[in-house]
Amino acid sequence: MTLAPESLGRSSRPSRRQRLFRSMLDALRNPLLAVGGFLVLIQLVAVLFVGHILPFGPNTMDYNALLGAPGASHLLGTDELGRDILSRLVDGARLSLSVGLGSVAMAALIGVPLGLVAGYLGGAFDAIFMRLIDSIIALPPLVLALTIAAVLGTGLVNTTIAIAIVAIPAFTRLVRGQVLSLKTNDYVLAAESLGAPTWLILFRHILPNAINPVIVQASLAIGFAIITESSLSFIGLGAQPPQSTWGSMVQVGFQYLELQPFYALAPATMIFLAVLGFNMLGEGLRQQFDPASRGIK
Repeated sequence: MTLAPESLGRSSRPSRRQRLFRSMLDALRNPLLAVGGFLVLIQLVAVLFVGHILPFGPNTMDYNALLGAPGASHLLGTDELGRDILSRLVDGARLSLSVGLGSVAMAALIGVPLGLVAGYLGGAFDAIFMRLIDSIIALPPLVLALTIAAVLGTGLVNTTIAIAIVAIPAFTRLVRGQVLSLKTNDYVLAAESLGAPTWLILFRHILPNAINPVIVQASLAIGFAIITESSLSFIGLGAQPPQSTWGSMVQVGFQYLELQPFYALAPATMIFLAVLGFNMLGEGLRQQFDPASRGIK
């Protein structure tokens, strides 16, 4: 029994599951992507699972163990109110990552459509709008976030909004540049000639082909958002007691550095690993989406 050429062609094609498996193997060969993904995964596991199995809540006080040293009951010791540092560290991961993910999601939801419209319409609207974006980018990001947070007031919600406003121009400029290079492609011109509405052209034909750089930018922006939130909480504009973000823990723990070094060193280390993980993940994704950056011709 012989198979038709069409059957041979279909049987030789890898299935969707095989293509996904090969993509995962290829991703694991990228050390930046593998290490960055591992660090991010550890943080997500800590947020989702570790907090539920710890014996102490983040605000549970033990007045018999003020600034206690690490031990069997408190693995990283306790703070000035007898609260378990490990529990507050895990709870701080939840709040810090929530601010990072929330602010970047907000910035992308606003910045991506603005970049699509500006790049596609062009003309006077694009020129005026991009000069406004350039004026925002010209300001130091941390100073701008600090100013906006001071105007809006303290709290994690206002901190999230402030960081999102600072991150919007990066998404806008990135997407606008992608649109300028994509809108002259044949499939876009064909859709225009057939009378497709503008929103359909933007979100069905252009955005899917410009989404990879947005994913990379989002990963890098989360690292920036975490360190910005930590900076704002450190100076008192972010989380307010008894909330326990990493920045606020460093700010208070710094006062007891000699008595309880883990109080400040543990959240500072987590900030470093979180930012490192998301930056490595972003750089690994950039290499994965752009084979030329890995030397593949």
